[in-house]
Amino acid sequence: MFPLAKNALSRLQVRNIQQTMARQSHQKRTPDFHDKYGNAVLATGATFCIAMWTYVATQIGIQWNLSPVGRVTPKEWREE
Repeated sequence: MFPLAKNALSRLQVRNIQQTMARQSHQKRTPDFHDKYGNAVLATGATFCIAMWTYVATQIGIQWNLSPVGRVTPKEWREE
């Protein structure tokens, strides 16, 4: 009897979820803050982040040492 009751309960829950989704899809919703300003806030934040990292990378005097070519010289060969 338990599996039968469990099956019936799960079908009721699925049906309730489907009805709720159908009701919500027909309602017109008003745009909220994220709909109005979300992309602008994202673009502003990304621009600020890029600008700050560009400033840090170019102005605080880090020596990056990207290539050792011309700076590294081989030691003299010693024959023993």
